[in-house]
Amino acid sequence: MVKKSSKITQTQSSKVQNGKHLENEVYIQDCFERPICSAPDAWFDVVKRVTNDNNKILKRTENVSRCLNLGSYNYLGFAASDEYCSPRIIECLKTFSASTCSTRVNGGTTTVHTELEEHVAKFVGKPAAILRIWSLQGGLIISDSLNHGSIVNGARGSGATICVFQHNTPSHLERVLRENIAEGQPRTHRRWTKIIVVVEGIYSMEGELCKLSEIIAICKKYKAYVYLDEAHSIGAVGKTGKGVCELLGVDTADVDVMMGTFTKSFGSCGGYIAGSEELIEYLKYTCPAHLYAISISPPAAQQIISAIKVLLGEDGSNRGAQKIARLRENSNFFRSELQKMGFDVLGDYDSPVMPIMLYNIAKLPAFSRECLKQNVAVVVVAFPATPLLLARARICISAAHSREDLIKALENMCSVYVPHVGLDGEEKKRFWEALDKVVRSMPSFEKIVVAGDFNGYIRVFSEGYDDVYGGFGFGERNEKGVALLDFARAFGMVAENSSFSKEEDQLITFRSAIANT
Repeated sequence: MVKKSSKITQTQSSKVQNGKHLENEVYIQDCFERPICSAPDAWFDVVKRVTNDNNKILKRTENVSRCLNLGSYNYLGFAASDEYCSPRIIECLKTFSASTCSTRVNGGTTTVHTELEEHVAKFVGKPAAILRIWSLQGGLIISDSLNHGSIVNGARGSGATICVFQHNTPSHLERVLRENIAEGQPRTHRRWTKIIVVVEGIYSMEGELCKLSEIIAICKKYKAYVYLDEAHSIGAVGKTGKGVCELLGVDTADVDVMMGTFTKSFGSCGGYIAGSEELIEYLKYTCPAHLYAISISPPAAQQIISAIKVLLGEDGSNRGAQKIARLRENSNFFRSELQKMGFDVLGDYDSPVMPIMLYNIAKLPAFSRECLKQNVAVVVVAFPATPLLLARARICISAAHSREDLIKALENMCSVYVPHVGLDGEEKKRFWEALDKVVRSMPSFEKIVVAGDFNGYIRVFSEGYDDVYGGFGFGERNEKGVALLDFARAFGMVAENSSFSKEEDQLITFRSAIANT
């Protein structure tokens, strides 16, 4: 079972604060916090930085790189200027200014805030909603082991007892529920005042959909409440963008508390909690964020209202439906192509979140820097945000991406994996010319298979090659493939020649002895 970051963070946090961990962070810090100077659209401008002391201090320059954006959570493309949303935001700014400068209970509630809460409740299918958890003394929170760190921290601050169940495993959830109901509260063994099961719609580091129907059935059986975090799923999945409940055919009445954020699909800030009218009224008078924090900026609230109206077709167009359909199409196309290329991609179809497993943390800076050289901006994630040996690049797809954008990303990300990764543009060009020359010298068959130490369909960026079978080596097997020589023997293939003399650059080209393969 894979355990999430937060648990590792606690056991090793003291070590991270000093010693080698911080030293190592210095040398890869150019891969993080890259400043941008444009809206986070499908393409954005990344400010170039330089260093004279091995990355200890990074200085911004006046130069920028126009990069394909595969890192922002701009799922529906609302983060850029929008023909419907932008004029209404400007008008709202003129009317209400940029901030209320007050809490919700003391002059910080405008008509925009109440309108937004009504729209959110209607959109997610709940009686009421509140913008912006509460104490749960004597209660039990059962949390998925891969829930986001913010959920973990919020649960700890609630005063409840916390247990975890194996990630997305309903059978283990049932066992944890049974054991804790039988045992009762610590020391006193009294009955729990409430039991809440907390799950995510789409797990942010896994790209995986929650098994919501099975989890709800178990919670009903044991009279536990269901708390659903839709940070990455609301607006992004479902026929009309209403999240995993719509996608999976789950009645929202079966989910007691629905939480989400406006920072992703809606291109704004803040978040919401939706549930029964009784719950929302209770939160209005007990939630610290509602009582003591400044209310969400009115223009930001107007952006969310406008985005919801676009999704529901209330802007008088079908752009919302087109955005949702395009996001789904883009996500499934990109995931399918990555898998064909041999990348180890986590998650489910329809999810716009695609973690590409790199495993070894040493690969992160190379992958990130090489992608940036190719004008592709990606997010790389390592310890403590993931377990130490499960480092990854997290790709986020947007409805704003064109098919050409995605093909470019596939081409460039694939080229990052080839043996000549450190070569400049001209050297890479010579590499492919040399490979092309070798392939063309082979006997003429219907299909030529080029096998080597890289994963990817050559055809996606060099026309004429049908297939690639790579990444499996000579002696090693893995769960997704066979040893390279076994593959050759299965088709009666023999080694024709080695394309390069350097051992690290060797590519073995096979031809079939028995069939046109």
